Amino acid sequence: KHNNVPNGTYAENGCAKFNYFTDERLNRIRKFGFSHVWFTGVIEHATQTDYSAQGIAVDHPWVVKGKAGSPYAIKDYFDVDPDLAESVPHRMDEFEALVSRVHKAGLKFILDFVPNHVARQYASDVAPEGQRDLGADDDSEMAFSVRNNFYYCWGEPLHTDNFVPSTATGYPYLEMPAKATGNDLFNAWPGRNDWYETVKLNYGVDYVGGGTRHFDPIPDTWRKMTAILLYWVKKGVDAFRCDMAEMVPVEFWHYAIAQVKAQAPQVQFIAEVYNPQEYRSYIAHGGFDFLYDKVGLYDTLRGVICRYASASAITQAWQSTDDIREHMLYFLENHDEQRIASDFFCADAAKAVPGLVVAACIGNNPLMIYAGQEIGERGMDAEGFSGKDGRTTIFDYWSPESLRKLAALPASVEEVEQSKLLNAEEKRLYEVYHTVLRLRESSPALREGAFFDVMYVNYQSYTGFDSNRHYAFLRKTNDEGILGVANFSDQDICVGVKIPAHAFDYLQLK
Repeated sequence: KHNNVPNGTYAENGCAKFNYFTDERLNRIRKFGFSHVWFTGVIEHATQTDYSAQGIAVDHPWVVKGKAGSPYAIKDYFDVDPDLAESVPHRMDEFEALVSRVHKAGLKFILDFVPNHVARQYASDVAPEGQRDLGADDDSEMAFSVRNNFYYCWGEPLHTDNFVPSTATGYPYLEMPAKATGNDLFNAWPGRNDWYETVKLNYGVDYVGGGTRHFDPIPDTWRKMTAILLYWVKKGVDAFRCDMAEMVPVEFWHYAIAQVKAQAPQVQFIAEVYNPQEYRSYIAHGGFDFLYDKVGLYDTLRGVICRYASASAITQAWQSTDDIREHMLYFLENHDEQRIASDFFCADAAKAVPGLVVAACIGNNPLMIYAGQEIGERGMDAEGFSGKDGRTTIFDYWSPESLRKLAALPASVEEVEQSKLLNAEEKRLYEVYHTVLRLRESSPALREGAFFDVMYVNYQSYTGFDSNRHYAFLRKTNDEGILGVANFSDQDICVGVKIPAHAFDYLQLK
């Protein structure tokens, strides 16, 4: 709905639906230059909305963040979220129809997989026959057991005082014994800054007992979570974005990804990771296809865009993962990070265009764009639980203006120029993103060519090139060569770029 109410309910603010992604809208996404769509919040998660009339258990509001609830507090791993269905009893049919439309448009479907934690009141009501619930067979008198799916704070109830406001009403939430909280909190006193709405899953690591690892025999959680992955593969999911992948032992990924790829070798796995020391292990041993490049290119480009880092730092950023660069997923925005156009980033989406060019054009690896980024979504709404923090909320029922505009745009990307839905600044940004993405897709040099960074011969230049504000590189195939120059300054400028002799030899330039 257009009239958002802060901290509003589903009835007040509404929610998008699977069916809203029509053939027309999906075709426009494909023509814009995208190959995959990551749909967030698909799997059923805890919420303050009451679906008991549809046979879905009500969640206790004390352990739900926001009215909508966190999409990363999974309530039933074998079901889709009722908020997203026009007909709740037929919600899985609507999901499966969406997957079919995505494939019909020539796109791939990415689904969240949240392996580290689940909602505190996790319980599946549609699990396949023979599939036991997480925790159903746990011995809750054991703080740790390799046979348990959860960790327990033996003999201690969950204490809610530190995260539930004193003004909260209704009957209290009871959990006895308390389960360990999702952010590796192994006591019964989570606070407001903890992931108090979730419980940690047990993959065979005894964290309290010195971190000892118990992987033989295969832990029960490994088998259950692998079965969940295979369930969604059979639904047509093409790739999984794996939330907080480093909080789960790499040995599990080695096991699970191999199991999935034995049946569906085309399925891809993307890891949300933040520890560069573990990157290579999660690729070589874990089996991941792609890793977030947040602590690297994202942090560097943000620094350059915001002028607290030199453009020359881009060289070091890509070099730090050069041996695995084809596995690195580049981005400038996602739901965890602040919007470029927010007051917390640089307050002007156009200032990030040079960063977009760099992220899109220096490698053959994938690039991720967050919905609304292409027209400068600011993320400056105070939606409710999320607050005004420069991010688009994932906890509240809310309709960002940019997403409403994108949903209403004409079917043809080319018709957008004539549309009155976007202002002049939004149109320019939209056209820039479209041009960059289509060029990346159509240019052999950008799509699969060799790369050469020429910054090392341009640090001291007498041709107007400023290594603090400008970044230059080459891409080359047998039939095409491209010199790319990104200008992070506020000035339009003509510069000369030195190309070293080694580049001519390495790229076989003539």
